[in-house]
Amino acid sequence: MFKRLAIATLIGLTLMLTSCVSATSGLQQYVNATKGYEFLYPNGWVPVKVSGGPDVVFHDLVERTENLSVIINPVEGDQGLRDLGTPSEVGYQLSKTAIAPENTGRSAELVNAGSKTFGDRLYYLLEYEVDIPNQPLRHNLTSVAVSRGKLLTFSLSTTEKRWQKLHDLFEEVVQSFNVY
Repeated sequence: MFKRLAIATLIGLTLMLTSCVSATSGLQQYVNATKGYEFLYPNGWVPVKVSGGPDVVFHDLVERTENLSVIINPVEGDQGLRDLGTPSEVGYQLSKTAIAPENTGRSAELVNAGSKTFGDRLYYLLEYEVDIPNQPLRHNLTSVAVSRGKLLTFSLSTTEKRWQKLHDLFEEVVQSFNVY
C-alpha cells in the first residue's frame, strides 16, 4: 500500500512539474524598474559593462558577437511612437543613424517592419540584414517603444548562420521587450 501511494505521489509530482515548464524555458528575465523596461534573454548570456553607450548589453558566453542591448534616447515634448513615423520610416531612420551610419562601411537593409500593441503601449518591430566589412553577414531584430518621454530601443544581433538556427528563440526574446 505504501509503495502504491509513493508511486502515485511521484507520478503526480512529475506531471505537475512538467506542466510548470513554460514556453520561455531557456530564458531568464531582466528587469530595470527604475528606467521602466524588462525583457527575457537566453541562458548563457551575461551582462557586459559599458560606459557612455547602451543602458545595458548582454552577450553570449560562447558566441561573443551575439548580443542584445537597450539604448535610451529622449524624445521631444510628449511625442509618441506614431509621431516619430511609421514602422518603415522609423526603421529606415534607425538604420541610417545607429545601425549603419555614413562612413562606417556598414550597410543595413530593412527586411521587415511592423507593429504590435501590448497593453496600451505601441511597439515597432524591425528586422535588418547588416553587412559589416570583413565580417559574416548579420541579422538584427529590434523593438522600439516610447515611454516616460524616452525612446527605448531593444536590439538583438547575431550572424546570419546562427539566425537560421535560432530565429524562433531570438524573435521570442525581442517580442518579450516591455516598457512601462
